[in-house]
Amino acid sequence: MSLVQKLIRPEVLAQVKYYVADSRDMVKLDAMENPYVLPEALRTALGAHLSEVALNRYPVPNYLDLKQKIRREFGVPHGFDVLLGNGSDELISMLTVACAKPGATVLAPVPTFVMYAVSAQLAGLDFIGVPLRSDFNLNMPVMLEAIRQHRPALVFLANPNNPTGSWYQESDLLQIIAAMSEIGFVVVDEAYQPFAPGSMMASLPDHANLIVMRTVSKLGWAGLRLGYMSASDAILAEIEKVRPPYNINVLTAATAEFLLDHMQVFEEQARQIRAQRDLVCAQLEQLPSVQVFPSQANFVLIRVTNSEQIFNKLLEHKILVKNVGKMHSLLSDCLRVTVSTPEENQLFLSAFKDALT
Repeated sequence: MSLVQKLIRPEVLAQVKYYVADSRDMVKLDAMENPYVLPEALRTALGAHLSEVALNRYPVPNYLDLKQKIRREFGVPHGFDVLLGNGSDELISMLTVACAKPGATVLAPVPTFVMYAVSAQLAGLDFIGVPLRSDFNLNMPVMLEAIRQHRPALVFLANPNNPTGSWYQESDLLQIIAAMSEIGFVVVDEAYQPFAPGSMMASLPDHANLIVMRTVSKLGWAGLRLGYMSASDAILAEIEKVRPPYNINVLTAATAEFLLDHMQVFEEQARQIRAQRDLVCAQLEQLPSVQVFPSQANFVLIRVTNSEQIFNKLLEHKILVKNVGKMHSLLSDCLRVTVSTPEENQLFLSAFKDALT
């Protein structure tokens, strides 16, 4: 046995590193990114703003100005604070580390965002995946029974869900929150909220065990790596203890503060993406042998025969989508396609139709 095998935890040895495909020279439709760049006037103003940042100093540890703008722009209820993370990935890690008592479990419907399971396992918690229904909606009787049986410390609910795009009804979420009221925390991950029909943020005052988590990545700020979550002061005070000091760098903080003063630009981009999503879905639904699943996110999940072959043919056209068919049995023969600009969407549709034939 090598020294690495002796010293590294089995949970780490068993993991596979997070894979990111090489997207050079590709129409990049695999990562749910906003395709629009900043308008030129904003780029110029942002450059001048960042030139004043003191790179020789640590960030202000409490991030008061940034938090105030986040609360203002994103509808955080009055009296509720936010906790910041280096992307929502770090927030998920903080939550699992903070709740990693011996024998504790994390539960989530599957398929869903892979980092719930990864973070749980790396923190030493058991992960319980509850399969969705075949239409990718919550199987509520099975979910509630799993909660009763396993009594998880955390339940993660991505809404809209990744990679399915499905939207869970508020009544279902409220049932889960109620079932967990004396057991653990319910984390509603609203990473795709700019494209969705609703939010649980306003419900925070009504549920002591509710945590609402978001990221600004899908707004068009993926490169900033900034996530935030809100919950009761009692919850945030404990999670704050496992937050790494200075985890949001000065350039991210300064950029986010600047962009939050120009939210109308990003709200309009989100509106365009929602409109394009509907157009892309309508065109895909007209194609034979293609199943299009309803989406409330900025991507579309489709099922097509010979998905591996279709995926490779798209690569030949320099179109990169996400082949999710091996992630879970429910995703067999599925591809996930990011909704992009009208031009890139048409490039995808043309190449996809060609691949089908």
